[in-house]
Amino acid sequence: MRLLMLGGTEFVGRAVTEAALARGWDVTVFHRGRHAAPEGARAVHGDRTTAEGLAALAAADGAWDAVVDTWSGAPRAVRDAARLLAGRAGRYAYVSSQSVYRYPGRAGSDESFPVVDGDPDADAVAYAEDKRGGELAAERAFGAERALLVRAGLVLGPYENVGRLPWWLNRVARGGPVLAPGPRDAWIQYVDVRDLAEWTLDAVAAGRHGPYNLVCPRGHATMGDLLEACVEVAGAPDAELRWTAPEAVTEAGIEPWRELPVWLPPGELYDTLHDTSAARSGVRCRPLSATVADTWDWLRSLGGVAPQRPDRPGVGLSPEKEAVALAGS
Repeated sequence: MRLLMLGGTEFVGRAVTEAALARGWDVTVFHRGRHAAPEGARAVHGDRTTAEGLAALAAADGAWDAVVDTWSGAPRAVRDAARLLAGRAGRYAYVSSQSVYRYPGRAGSDESFPVVDGDPDADAVAYAEDKRGGELAAERAFGAERALLVRAGLVLGPYENVGRLPWWLNRVARGGPVLAPGPRDAWIQYVDVRDLAEWTLDAVAAGRHGPYNLVCPRGHATMGDLLEACVEVAGAPDAELRWTAPEAVTEAGIEPWRELPVWLPPGELYDTLHDTSAARSGVRCRPLSATVADTWDWLRSLGGVAPQRPDRPGVGLSPEKEAVALAGS
């Protein structure tokens, strides 16, 4: 298989590139050159948002069996790249998001749930609308039979540049009482970035098309499993999880998802993000313990400081705010 990866040097794109190289695929990575491409990939440099960058992509040698694109900005960037590649590539896999579904979601909903409006010709509007516009741009250029829409849920694992799992690992490594938001047995849904990568490559090789939800099955892991795995691999000797009722957490003014990454209290937002059906994709998910341990090993290789996407706000609860919440729980 010959693969063109648009991006390919950070988080999801890097995981896809490494997985394809491990399979022996011929991989070309088109990126801006800010980070080195994985060894073994052919690199073509250019900024897809500029005429010069698109010219560099047009001048790249060869044709490809598949393109994988993780773009999350203005849909017109997907439009321009997909239009340029439609005659040179067999399939176009666009890594989208479950954020394209209308809010509020419905517990157990699948790919048939209504989506937000999107415009493939638009500049950046908001994350959900941008991802939907990217989906439409991919389908417009390649046709519904050649466009694969990978609707990923929460993505965790090595190379994470959003900061969610790295924050929890660094927090338990600091030790002491740790505010653990309950319920402990509430399941969480996510996908390991490497499982996402392998599924995507399998899907393009098999000729799949259309939308697929990519998250672990409901019941695969709980909030308790996540935090206890963090303590197991990274916790200081005095790290102690203090499980706290969700009502007490929110009453303390703590913002779910952003200040306590991954966690959501019961309600509409939880149903939307942690209760989705991925039966159609059938993605194979490794144990959560492996995701946590491998992310910790990667994080330690960086001295404990994970990269951070400049277009995403930082996450995590301040020590001062956590101390106040713990004292009142």
